[in-house]
Amino acid sequence: MDAVVQALSDQNRRSILETLRQGPATVNEIAGNLAIARPGVSRHLRILREAGLVQVRKDAQRRIYAIDPEPLADLDRWLGPYRELWANRMNALHTEIARGKRARRTPDPDQ
Repeated sequence: MDAVVQALSDQNRRSILETLRQGPATVNEIAGNLAIARPGVSRHLRILREAGLVQVRKDAQRRIYAIDPEPLADLDRWLGPYRELWANRMNALHTEIARGKRARRTPDPDQ
C-alpha cells in the first residue's frame, strides 16, 4: 500500500487516474489532457503501473492503459476506520450545533 500512497502523492499521476476513470486511453490521449510532455506521462504511467494502479495491454503498436481498481479498494478499506472517526466527530459537532440553536430559541425562565 505504501507504493500506492506514494504514487498518488503526485498531482500529475492523480490527473492521469482521473483521465483513466473515464475509460482506457493511450499515452497520447492521456498527454492531451495534461500540461506535460509525452515522455513525462510515460514516466508517471510506469510509476502507476508499478504501484498496481494501472494495467496496460498492447493493441498492435499502441499501449492502452486502464485503471486497476483493486489497490484503490485496498486503500479505501484501510481508510475506513479513519473515515468513521471523522464521521463520529462530525456527528458530535452537529449535535452541539443543534443544542446551541435550541438554547437560543428556548426563552430564559428568569427573564
